[in-house]
Amino acid sequence: MTNTREIKFESPTFAQRIKGMLGVDFYRLFHTPLFYIFLAIAAIIPAMVSAMTMMPDQSGNTMEPLYSNVWQIIAASKSLYVIEGIADYANMNMVFIFGGIMVSIFIGHDYKSGYVKQLFTTHAKKQDYMISKSLTCAFAMACMCITYLIGGTVGGLLVGYETDVNIGSLIIAILGKIIMSLGWASLYTFLNVIFRKYFGISITSSFFFGTGILIIGAAAIVESLKLPTSFLNIFLYGASVNANLSSNIGALIICIVVSVAWAVFYNVLGTKILSKSDVY
Repeated sequence: MTNTREIKFESPTFAQRIKGMLGVDFYRLFHTPLFYIFLAIAAIIPAMVSAMTMMPDQSGNTMEPLYSNVWQIIAASKSLYVIEGIADYANMNMVFIFGGIMVSIFIGHDYKSGYVKQLFTTHAKKQDYMISKSLTCAFAMACMCITYLIGGTVGGLLVGYETDVNIGSLIIAILGKIIMSLGWASLYTFLNVIFRKYFGISITSSFFFGTGILIIGAAAIVESLKLPTSFLNIFLYGASVNANLSSNIGALIICIVVSVAWAVFYNVLGTKILSKSDVY
């Protein structure tokens, strides 16, 4: 009598699948020049903005600096939904603009190289793809926030800006911007899923939403009607401006809640779109 043994193959758990996907995505991230190029861009831009404000004009006179404090290149002095000047706009929120371009290129390469076709043909679920890409890109944008902080701080110190600041508010502002990377990265992943066959449109849409033009325009209308603008906090750009040099713990909570909520929303919606359409 011959004994036979039945071999059972268990499907990998959700945690195992995500771990595997993240391993692949982080490997690709760390082994592409794109990641390091954008880290450098994130550091150079704030340093250049600080330095250029002190350059002489054509008549030889020194230009009036945009900032008076080192940390204004990191975050605005207060919550501003409507930009009053370029100095209010030129802070760490810029990471969410060129970070979106980086995400578009990173995800666009998946489709151009045929990686997505191979991925979904074998085993990966659409949900796993969305989550892994959102987390990987959020990490990349968080790293860009850090290099931006380094570049902006060094640039401001070199031109001799003041350094006085409420250290608690500064820490909250920096943490708030970093935390918002999750929501922004999820938005950009979602946009690139929608426009996966149109690389130019995906980059343009990421740039457009990253500028926060829609929220700034809405805020201008609301303020002209003398209505409260606090409801804008529920949007990514609105929550991002709460991370400023006057922030308290409440602002940090807003950033956490909004970033996580929009990350969940975009991942669920993106998964449904991928499941009901041709992903190639």
